[in-house]
Amino acid sequence: MRDVIDVLVVGGGPVGACAAALLARAAQGGGRALRVALLEPRTVAIPEPGSPLDTRVVAISRASERILGSAGAWGAIAGPRISPYERMRIWYEGTESTGSGALVFDAAEVGEPNLGYILESRLLQAALLDAFVAAGGRIDTNELRSVHVEAEHVNVETRSGTLTARLVVGADGAQSPLRESIGLTADVRPLQQTAIVATVATERSHDRTAWQRFMLDGTLAFLPLADGTSSIVWSADEGLASRLLAMDGAQFAGELDRASDLALGATRLVGERLQFPLKSLAAHRYVAQRCALVGDAAHVVHPLAGQGVNLGLLDAAALAQVVLAAVREREDPGALRVLRQYERWRKSDVAIMSAAIGAFDRFLAHGTGPLSALARRGLGWVNRSQELKRLFVHHALGLSGELPEAAR
Repeated sequence: MRDVIDVLVVGGGPVGACAAALLARAAQGGGRALRVALLEPRTVAIPEPGSPLDTRVVAISRASERILGSAGAWGAIAGPRISPYERMRIWYEGTESTGSGALVFDAAEVGEPNLGYILESRLLQAALLDAFVAAGGRIDTNELRSVHVEAEHVNVETRSGTLTARLVVGADGAQSPLRESIGLTADVRPLQQTAIVATVATERSHDRTAWQRFMLDGTLAFLPLADGTSSIVWSADEGLASRLLAMDGAQFAGELDRASDLALGATRLVGERLQFPLKSLAAHRYVAQRCALVGDAAHVVHPLAGQGVNLGLLDAAALAQVVLAAVREREDPGALRVLRQYERWRKSDVAIMSAAIGAFDRFLAHGTGPLSALARRGLGWVNRSQELKRLFVHHALGLSGELPEAAR
């Protein structure tokens, strides 16, 4: 007799692990316990106390903090390895970081303890995987080989055999083998930019502030880390990125000092430089019969706003809410009519955010015409309006729009 589980999540990164943990914890909220499995060949462990911070970090919003609490993971995350940031300072080439043309958001001005957190991707993923297992979930350390969707279930072939589920969730990244296997298509657009990620020591304290400078050849962000260093994300046009990556550490630091206008003083490279070619991706459909996409499998946005993982965690929470509501009503959680509720909800929200991020990149980082000049002057105008700043902070905290229950 075929063993059919309720949900199989393909991909155990932060978004997939979050979706799996939220679904597995259904019984703790009084619902029916679901049988949930996670297909992920490369799991990670919580970093050892005192070990160096990883190079890859993420920014977590207030909405995401609440989702992680609902998933049972926040307790393992909150601690000495994460850095809350209390301010954001945004300026553009040709102005000073402390000048009147800069835009400054301060958590204290809106009655918040902080604007979010910077933490290692590995810590986030490991805490969510542990929360999933603690909720009764099962991790299968295999890779997907093929997918066969049938009327009542989906068969997923792996190296070790076949997994059968009523619903399969694709959280397997921008390349998404699951998305390809079930025939869902996507618009993919190279951005002709490369993100260079590294950890740097700075002459002056980061002061729990996220710094971002828009330039004609890209965008540079300094994200505060718990050990006093900063993570940089330099989204540079391809020609500049090639030159930067060919430099030694001292030369790179010199270029970084120029690009940052010494906002944090002189910098020194700590550890390796990572590079990620940038692209945007928008799946035409997020769902098919018995299948749903979340996170990068459904959408990829420019990293300048740090919203990629936050959008994915909102996907996870929204999908879990829709599926659990269907189960409570004794509906089939893999039915297309159920999954389309999730698609309508999240696709429109993601499209709005993607358009806004694209406009920031186009007009503040790369534009040279009158609209770009207007956008740059607009930073100073917004900075002089407490009402507009509160609105922007509300969006940055992830507290706008129709939020899943887990994020409230």
